[in-house]
Amino acid sequence: MKAARLFSYDKPLKVVDVEAPRIKNPSEVLVRVTGAGVCHTDLHIEEGVWREKVQVTLPYTLGHENAGVVQEVGDAVASFKKGEKVIVHPVITDGTCRPCRIGEDMHCENLVFPGITADGGFAEVLRTSERSLVRIHDLAPDDVAPLADAGLTAIRAVKKAASRTTSGSHIVVMGVGGLGHIALQLLRCMTNAVIIAADVAESKLRLAEKMGAHRVVDARRDPVKQVMDITANRGADVVIDLVGNDLTLANGMKMLHKGGTLIIVGYGGTLSVKAIDVIFSEFSVLGSLVGNWDELRELMELTRQGKVRVITQKGKLDEVNDILEQLKKGTLEGRGVVIP
Repeated sequence: MKAARLFSYDKPLKVVDVEAPRIKNPSEVLVRVTGAGVCHTDLHIEEGVWREKVQVTLPYTLGHENAGVVQEVGDAVASFKKGEKVIVHPVITDGTCRPCRIGEDMHCENLVFPGITADGGFAEVLRTSERSLVRIHDLAPDDVAPLADAGLTAIRAVKKAASRTTSGSHIVVMGVGGLGHIALQLLRCMTNAVIIAADVAESKLRLAEKMGAHRVVDARRDPVKQVMDITANRGADVVIDLVGNDLTLANGMKMLHKGGTLIIVGYGGTLSVKAIDVIFSEFSVLGSLVGNWDELRELMELTRQGKVRVITQKGKLDEVNDILEQLKKGTLEGRGVVIP
């Protein structure tokens, strides 16, 4: 089968012929991938950012936002059958450790992360587990594939924001890209807050308005002052930073009012804040990872109801490097999807 694999850091992926995966244990499932989202994390992996975070042997296949059709099931698989359309939760979990028992799949003590710690979905076939699958029924796999991570990460952060806001609260979303345009839609259907979107690109600000932002902020022009003007100098209740560089993290803290919360989703920068300031203003700083299985199920239901949609730019598997380059330049609107 064809697969896009990383052979060397800081080098483009290579589309090569590899042996198709086979079922190794009775609970596994083979999914014929018909849509795989292209994520900033794929770009960071290619750049070597994850080199010290995960131990992998090159080459391996990237791609952790996957959807498709069940091709084969193991002997112990009872809840899915060949031919069903599914989206794949990004991690394979053991189901028996305490995090799994309480539903926090992404904290599984023995997780395998296809596309990050093992071969992923930039390939014709992906091996995963029965536990990782969610049916998508009449939805098209190539339309919803990015929800397996971009959407799942967004809903996790939005739920944290929703728990810290009430009607009339202000929430700032920094970055209106693949995650941001989904987060804005989720905020509209899961909160009653005033939603402010910030970005450095005019096209992204116009996209934010279409996706549900009540106000937009051009981050090239003193975004902190603009947020303070919008909130009558009170500041935001919550800032969701989907960019995570040094500047956005610093600005995010400055945008908060006393008791406010910074939710960090994007990464690459360093947050520096004085302890006395955190204490005096009772700021909260939260990290937010990808969501759990039930949040993916909920996200599929919201998508079926028409409350969430993903803007996608689709291409063939051998166009994956072109999509990654657009992502790097910031010219990709919405989310890139490759179709193996």
